[in-house]
Amino acid sequence: MSSRSPQTRRPEAAPEREAIEPARRDEIVAGARTVLPAGLAVIPLGLALGVLVVQSGFEWWWATMLAAIVFAGSLEFFLVGLFAAAAPLAQIAVSAVIVNFRHVFYALSFPLHRVTGRGWKAYSTFALTDEAYALTATPAAHGWTRARILTIQAGFHFLWVLFVTIGAGLGTMIPPQVVGLDFALTALFVVLGVEAYKVRRSLPAPALAFGCAIVGLLVSPENMLMIAMGLFVLALGCGYALTKRTRRVG
Repeated sequence: MSSRSPQTRRPEAAPEREAIEPARRDEIVAGARTVLPAGLAVIPLGLALGVLVVQSGFEWWWATMLAAIVFAGSLEFFLVGLFAAAAPLAQIAVSAVIVNFRHVFYALSFPLHRVTGRGWKAYSTFALTDEAYALTATPAAHGWTRARILTIQAGFHFLWVLFVTIGAGLGTMIPPQVVGLDFALTALFVVLGVEAYKVRRSLPAPALAFGCAIVGLLVSPENMLMIAMGLFVLALGCGYALTKRTRRVG
């Protein structure tokens, strides 16, 4: 039996905690430095969504709830129109699956394995947005800590709720003659696409996506997104099966 008392063991644990806490703080600071510049893109988009919610006839707090609970950017713009038209629940569910289907592919390269703990992992999966994915879909991110990754995601979440709420507050003061705020969403996706291309330097995937979009637009402009996404997913699946078969034969 050890003769050491609790009073003698406590000083040994303190330096270890002091070493862990500064390292965690450093990772949180590093995550904040990563998310803040990219978070500037959230400002016009969040303001536009807040204005859109209010001008669609909803109370301002709908914008805050939508941003906090759904937290899915493009889907939220889509939902405002569906809610305003009182669309059936089945149509809303199908639309949500189609619009957010790309997140299935995000999970393949997002460093979720670095986020330990069921609760933290669940929040990280919920907060996997386009912006967070764009910042973490790099080889270096697979060595980041849980603190840094969650700081990036929580930072985007906080900024999104904040500026959507501010946009809802400003919505009643913007004259209805001012149009085009919803174009911020398109501009954001263009920037994210360019940044993703800079990282991968792979031309076939964006060229294939562009071709699918053109086909969808020519076939049915009203259902362009659904057709383009379906074709793109089908093409990726065929490409994966062909590559796997080629490797097996080789």
